[in-house]
Amino acid sequence: MFLNLAKLILSFFDLLDRKKILSYFKRNIKGQLKCCIDVGAHHGQSIKSFNKVFKIEKLIAFEPSQKNFEILSEKNKHIKNLEIFNIGLGEKKEILNFKQHVESQSSTLIKINDESNYYKRKNFYLNFFNKNKIQFYNVKVKIDRLDNILNLLKIQYIDILKIDTEGYDFNVIKGLGEHIKNVKYIYFEHHFHNMLIKNYTLSNIHNYLEKKNFKKVFKIKMYFRKTFEYIYLNKSF
Repeated sequence: MFLNLAKLILSFFDLLDRKKILSYFKRNIKGQLKCCIDVGAHHGQSIKSFNKVFKIEKLIAFEPSQKNFEILSEKNKHIKNLEIFNIGLGEKKEILNFKQHVESQSSTLIKINDESNYYKRKNFYLNFFNKNKIQFYNVKVKIDRLDNILNLLKIQYIDILKIDTEGYDFNVIKGLGEHIKNVKYIYFEHHFHNMLIKNYTLSNIHNYLEKKNFKKVFKIKMYFRKTFEYIYLNKSF
């Protein structure tokens, strides 16, 4: 019960952040959107928000977790402009261990530092009235590059690429390859806590995007977490 309450509280504050992000896009994007892509779609929270605010010709969502994918598909089966893929995205085509967490939004493709203070504190709060320690468990998932999918679907332009992959964001971005020049906005979150063992920093992402002609136009800190959300704009548009 406490876990459900904690998830409900976080969802409320995440909704406040999402409203601020949507407000930015509403101020800066006019008219119909051709294509929006949601990487790490979870249960479709962002899909629902964007589809409510904008008229979008095509929505594409990626969710590697079979468990999350089934919920995502069921909750959003009424959305006619949506296509969902049960795969993860990265730098190459491969099979990886996906670490599924009981609090499904914390699931990730990267290694977990279970000795970190952040991990212990998170498990304490999510497991407050339970005897069993909350743990990640591994499931095998398929990974592909985003540029492979875009070529397959013959997509030439993306208005918004949203990435929420719990520490795998840079891998997704690099998997765009040359298609990055056809993306107007890249919207992603970045974690600064020590629970996720990443092989890159925010500076690595920032420098990479700057070299690809992007500039940072939005930044917000998420409530109760050492996590920020960023929006980068392709200066070619």
